[in-house]
Amino acid sequence: MMKDENLFESQGGPIILSQIENEYEPESKLYGPAGKAYVKWAAKMAVGLNTGVPWVMCKEYDAPDPVINTCNGFYCDYFSPNKPYKPTLWTEAWTGWFSDFGGPNYQRPVEDLAFAVARFIQKGGSFVNYYMYHGGTNFGRTAGGPFITTSYDYDAPIDEYGLIRQPKYDHLKELHKAVKLCEKALLNSDPNIVILGSYEKAHVFSSESGGCAAFLSNYNLRSNAKVTFNNMHYNLPRWSISILPDCQNVVFNTAKVGPKASRVQMVPTNVKIESWETFNEDVHSVDDESSMTVKGLLEQLNITRDTSDYLWYTTSVRISSSESFLRKGTPLTLSIQTAGHGIHVFINGQLSGSAFGTQQKRKFSFTKNINLHPGENKISILSIAVGLPNIGPHFETWNIGVQGSVVLHGLDEGKKDLTWQKWSYKVGLKGEADNLGSPNSIPSIVWTRGSLETLKHPLTWYKAFFNAPGGDDPLALDMSGMGKGQVWINGESIGRYWTISVNGNCTGCSYVGAFRQTKCHFGCGGPTQQWYHVPRSWLKPTRNSLVVFEEIGGDASKISIVKRLTTTDK
Repeated sequence: MMKDENLFESQGGPIILSQIENEYEPESKLYGPAGKAYVKWAAKMAVGLNTGVPWVMCKEYDAPDPVINTCNGFYCDYFSPNKPYKPTLWTEAWTGWFSDFGGPNYQRPVEDLAFAVARFIQKGGSFVNYYMYHGGTNFGRTAGGPFITTSYDYDAPIDEYGLIRQPKYDHLKELHKAVKLCEKALLNSDPNIVILGSYEKAHVFSSESGGCAAFLSNYNLRSNAKVTFNNMHYNLPRWSISILPDCQNVVFNTAKVGPKASRVQMVPTNVKIESWETFNEDVHSVDDESSMTVKGLLEQLNITRDTSDYLWYTTSVRISSSESFLRKGTPLTLSIQTAGHGIHVFINGQLSGSAFGTQQKRKFSFTKNINLHPGENKISILSIAVGLPNIGPHFETWNIGVQGSVVLHGLDEGKKDLTWQKWSYKVGLKGEADNLGSPNSIPSIVWTRGSLETLKHPLTWYKAFFNAPGGDDPLALDMSGMGKGQVWINGESIGRYWTISVNGNCTGCSYVGAFRQTKCHFGCGGPTQQWYHVPRSWLKPTRNSLVVFEEIGGDASKISIVKRLTTTDK
């Protein structure tokens, strides 16, 4: 398609490099000969398109000629391509890390990011692409993987809202200015390495015309260093690199940050969200004529085909009036084993409780006392997906949904296993079937006006209207008063929200030492994500529709429109 539009450089277009496949090597190894055959086929197919520009494969050591294998990661100075005549390319320099619901927010110090890039270039690296330079948003249900938040900001130099993040933006800008000053020397020689101390080195580049550039590094984690290079003395901060475009004068040091940090403010607007109406999902209708009934527990995605996050599992239990627990007034215990990602359990139409997995522990259990009455009792389990698998082999074997056992404990017969009795299945929600998120839908339900302060039912849809705030500042929804669900504005899906609190180690952050996602946690004590990006392009001047589906229960009257501002310390 791009070739048809003359977009490749060979056709006069802007595209100078193309990629086929992405980070396939770990999967390729697990598939054995079939994986290797696939890599060869993909490379041959891509090259056969005759685009006139090079092709790369990220993290694929055995990329066949002429495809170039490249590096992705926090650091790539260790990397060399699989053939000496291939350039050394860093296709993903990770600026931070993604957040998952319940986990912390990650920030990568710019001193370390600049240090990593300078390390790569001083070794002879010829290309750096940042992942990401502009943060983004997982609108709709397009999460980056299981439990990954709607915000995909990645601590990027330009944030999710399009605002510059300082000092990361300007410090990287100054880094690349310094590298540009070294251009002639970098392009005309491989580095000559000079040992300056136990942790200190100089990587020296020179050109035939007499040009010279040097990178002076100090890898010590504990102390700064004073070194002598070209009969001159230089002070090198720990874990840093100084760039000398003329082998004499330092124009940049990765650890010396000039720009001041920008501070983010989420400022309330004067926008009023008005005319609230509600609709409650009817749990009793989940085994109607549109459901199917089979014996046993089925895997969720095989039924939903990802048309919805939600799948109902419903069965019934007959309780004899002679059961001892009825006379004693003691409850029964229901235990459910599931592959997640979350479940809400209803007994005779009433919410009994909820349970959720995490990014680290996707299989979990639900165990709770429940009350059943003599006669027929309905047990309904709403299973929830929060994103789909995003990496790994054999996705067809990665099950979600109620995939363990469902057992009642406390009956006179002991325990009653419900796993292999008849279960009814229904995909999605009544509100989804009626397309309640769209302002143009003609639902079969009737919205109800009421007091939001007293209405905190599970599985509730909310609808209201608001006028767009003035100005052009980026906007967001503050969802801190809600629990978990999804949001639409004018029929456009803002995405999933979940105000689950952060579980992390927010004890501090130093730029010194190798960065990993286990380092530099922020946001402890609050929700992983409180604000949800609202593109202004989705808004009309007046009467914008806001629809919220809340799974657990919340106070919709506390939802507000805020604007995102950044200020810089002076």
